[in-house]
Amino acid sequence: MPTSATSDDRTLVAPPVDSDQASTLSIRHDYNSDSDSFEPDAALRRRQLHKKQLVRIVSLICATLAALCAGSIVVFSLYAPKFQSRLHYTQFQVNGVAIAGSLSLYLPISVMGYVCDRIGVAPLALLSSVLFGTGYGLAATLYRKLDIDYNVLGKPHGPGNEWSYLLMIFAFVCVGSATCAMYIASISTCAKNFGKGKYRGLALAMPITGFGLSGMWLSQFGSRFLYETNADGSRGDIDVFRFFVFLAILLFVMGIIGTFTLRVVDEQDLIEEAIEELENSGLLDGSALLGRSDRGYETAGPTTPAGDLDSDPLLHPSKGDDAKWKKNWVLNAETRQFLTDHTMWPFALAFLFMIGPGEAFINNLGTVIGTLTPPTSGFGEGTSAATHVSVFGVTSTIARLLIGTMTDLLAPAPETQHVQVAPNRSHHRSSPLRHFAISRVVFLLFFGVLMSIGLIFLASGAVQNHADRFWVVSGLVGAGYGATFSLTPLIVTIIWGVENFATNFGIIAMLPALGSTFWGLVYSAVYQAGAQGSGPAKSGSGSDDGIFCYGKQCYSATFWAEGICVWVACVLLFWAWKGKGGWQQRGIVI
Repeated sequence: MPTSATSDDRTLVAPPVDSDQASTLSIRHDYNSDSDSFEPDAALRRRQLHKKQLVRIVSLICATLAALCAGSIVVFSLYAPKFQSRLHYTQFQVNGVAIAGSLSLYLPISVMGYVCDRIGVAPLALLSSVLFGTGYGLAATLYRKLDIDYNVLGKPHGPGNEWSYLLMIFAFVCVGSATCAMYIASISTCAKNFGKGKYRGLALAMPITGFGLSGMWLSQFGSRFLYETNADGSRGDIDVFRFFVFLAILLFVMGIIGTFTLRVVDEQDLIEEAIEELENSGLLDGSALLGRSDRGYETAGPTTPAGDLDSDPLLHPSKGDDAKWKKNWVLNAETRQFLTDHTMWPFALAFLFMIGPGEAFINNLGTVIGTLTPPTSGFGEGTSAATHVSVFGVTSTIARLLIGTMTDLLAPAPETQHVQVAPNRSHHRSSPLRHFAISRVVFLLFFGVLMSIGLIFLASGAVQNHADRFWVVSGLVGAGYGATFSLTPLIVTIIWGVENFATNFGIIAMLPALGSTFWGLVYSAVYQAGAQGSGPAKSGSGSDDGIFCYGKQCYSATFWAEGICVWVACVLLFWAWKGKGGWQQRGIVI
């Protein structure tokens, strides 16, 4: 016969609570044992929102600071002439070092983007720290040794030091890879943290702008504070050894800071929202996510059997919890969707044809300036590589900031931060300036034309013997280069979403390595051919004959071809936008 419970021995029997509910309760209530009360939900949510916002802001600031230092490879032209005059490298050898840096900057970016999306940004920041320290440390050691051997001890060039050139190549491979890691970690953090905000263009533009600005301040700092002293006590050219040591220390420290401060907030929410969007569009079968079984899944994308996804070792049920598995499953499906989008390829080629000439220009800016003045005058008399690296950096920075701000104000914006795939289904809001909108593609085409004008202005010979006009070239090319690097990742996030941004942008961003290499080799061949008929070297040393070049013949053909290449890029971009099955026809908001 049951007995009634008294007030003293009465117990409360709660219904069973599963682990997810328990986790939710533990998050939603902050129990105070002293007052036997729970903190109100609204107050706790506000506190959590403030904490998340603080993390976003700190990550944005640190990402911008990291990018502000990461673009050190852009100032290569500042010390490239020293590789010729002090280390006795030929133009082909100088470009070999530059190309090694450019290839390692772009080729690993798809792999690093894949790692960034699936593992996180902190490992990439740590990797950049190690590679920067190794690369610039080794380059400083090699430069110091060869400089002393050739110019102090008077040892003949070459014998006993054949290995040094390969080590210098390796050093700049480390520098390029480190730049890639720090850059992709910085912009990926900002893209994912601010993908929902109406100022996502500006948030993404900040680290991109910092990267462009790094060339300006590093070149000015190096030339003004880390310089050699002439025999008469006046300030000479940059001290390359001290500059490399400075970069090694600075970038090692910035990589360590980024390891602890770059964080993506609510990344799992991004994945859940992406799943919902893709299910609504019919590209994913939601039932496949509800249960994993040995038989695989019926569909994973528009053209991809889910069995292919299930064969990925990252996605095997034994490899991790459901959240991680679901994230990898969705990101791989989105990668395949990205690769099968026919508009992605002309867009990627347009990026290749714009950035390739820009990269080759900035890598060879120093030697181009040297061709503008007669051999009897000083090297680049009336101007300097540091000045024009700064001009390039300033115009690139202004373009990046303008793009971020103006596209937020003037361009239409989709309501979603995920992939736009379904024709004519993309709901969008107009630009903040009502009834007036300019597509981001128009901005990119405009700055592409500006870049081509700068290249053709140089190719025409208008700057020859008028080095004071060179700012027109460096300014226009810098503006076009900066705008392209700002708009391309922004367009990727808007059309193909933010959750898989690093992978998608990495696939596109690895292509300019081909353009940089190709145009670097073309410039070297034209320069070297021109050097054979340019007369005695500027140094006056017969041993340097055939190394230096003076005159329009040293560069004109190269930059005519580069200008035409940028025009081709504009045509490809216009086709992706307005062509058959293009973004406009599919109703994609861009």
